Amino acid sequence: MRRSTRRQHHHPDHGGAADVGRHSAINRPYDPIAPEEADRILAAAVSYVAEVGVRFEPGTEADAIFAGGGCEVAGGVVRIPAAVTRAALAACAKSVRLWNRDGTAVIDIDKDHCWFIPGMTCIKVYDETTGAPRDSTLADLARITRIADGLEHIDAVCVTCKDIPNSTPAGEIGEFLCLMENTAKPLEFLCEHDGTLRAAIEMAAELRGGGEALRQKPYFLHIVTPLPASYAATHVEQILTCVRAGVPVVSGTIAFGGASSPITVAGCVMHALATDFAAMVLAQLAAPGSFCIGSGMAYFMEAATGAIGSIAQVMLGEQIVCQIRRQIGIPSFTAFAGRVKARRFNQDAVWELSTLMTQVFFCRPATCDYLGLHDNGITYSVHSLLLANDLAGLLRTLWRGAPATDDQIALGVAQEIGPFGNYLGHAHTAQHCRAVTWPSLYLGANAPLSVTDRPDLDLQERIDLDLARRLAAPGPAPLDPALHARLRAIAVRQRA
Repeated sequence: MRRSTRRQHHHPDHGGAADVGRHSAINRPYDPIAPEEADRILAAAVSYVAEVGVRFEPGTEADAIFAGGGCEVAGGVVRIPAAVTRAALAACAKSVRLWNRDGTAVIDIDKDHCWFIPGMTCIKVYDETTGAPRDSTLADLARITRIADGLEHIDAVCVTCKDIPNSTPAGEIGEFLCLMENTAKPLEFLCEHDGTLRAAIEMAAELRGGGEALRQKPYFLHIVTPLPASYAATHVEQILTCVRAGVPVVSGTIAFGGASSPITVAGCVMHALATDFAAMVLAQLAAPGSFCIGSGMAYFMEAATGAIGSIAQVMLGEQIVCQIRRQIGIPSFTAFAGRVKARRFNQDAVWELSTLMTQVFFCRPATCDYLGLHDNGITYSVHSLLLANDLAGLLRTLWRGAPATDDQIALGVAQEIGPFGNYLGHAHTAQHCRAVTWPSLYLGANAPLSVTDRPDLDLQERIDLDLARRLAAPGPAPLDPALHARLRAIAVRQRA
């Protein structure tokens, strides 16, 4: 399996690979609504946290932090003056660099790049032998992480499982160590327990050689997941722990239109943004200039079933929330493209994944997370992950654009050949025939057309062959034995 740093962006000071994650240099993102409409939604979100307020579990450190910042704290509800919210949006860090395990390559988390990240936050996986859903295990976590490490267009890894035992500090820190062991790429992480986060930061600092070194080269981005307009004590603790340690943190709710949020697109987006802003204010009051970005998403209730659905509303909501964040200069983080409703990897899944990932071209989020989730996040599909990796290559081919230089326009070549010639044997054709080609692993030149000698295999069969090849290849270089022993000691201490 190829080493994971090959596709990562190397900081210009260090030389190295091209900036494969950049999307904004040549072509522009899509804005679905007028700027003044985006401003109205933004202003409504600011008004919501000022007038309606956001729930924060009483008795945490947040009470004093908000009160000291000029906010009203009463009855478990915090109301944040508009000036305080807008000051936080202006003061927060708009970008952060996330470094790989070795500290040699970096991905820039900002509004000008898009990085592709799998997320196995699932209670089940599809069994590699039978294909049937079953409970996920630590072995699944290791296997999927190793596969992700070798995927060309997967830039970081955020994968967890639910068995060791379910959702305990002991299990969660074992997941973090498993990620460190099985990929050299940067990490995203989320956990339910505050002690797990502190142990993960300790392990990351051990990897870097100290807390200050980790602050200079963050190894992982942490995710907290509050309910809409509602923060529990653990969310407060994790946000404060991260910003004080210099660990980038993202606070992402799912505003469920028609249930926990207004059912209209603009109303649901407003509610998600209001939840974002409360976390960002808390972070800026505690650690000015820190990287804490809200990443709330607008999902919607399917009126006929009561389940998550209405793909058109979800797509519009994502387009609008990304537009608003671009207007205020902050990056967007999204899970919508990688999370499909289909119960297994079939035609429905391929259509949904292809449709949602294509929208990423227009939305331009900073990260496209949770690639591989099926059945609304219940079950993980490695086949879906591999197809998402291939589609990410398509997006990056499109983002590179088509330069309009004299050589690319080729008027001189056309004048030379004239209207009766052909271009097949010309040197210009040979020079450029692969320059803007999408090197798809399963489609394009690898599609089993009748005019080629490719075996007549369907898409899943073609992915099966690639998966077998990747599983047989070696993974990333192992951790230094002495470092590994220290990391295991931290994990054992957390379990005690």
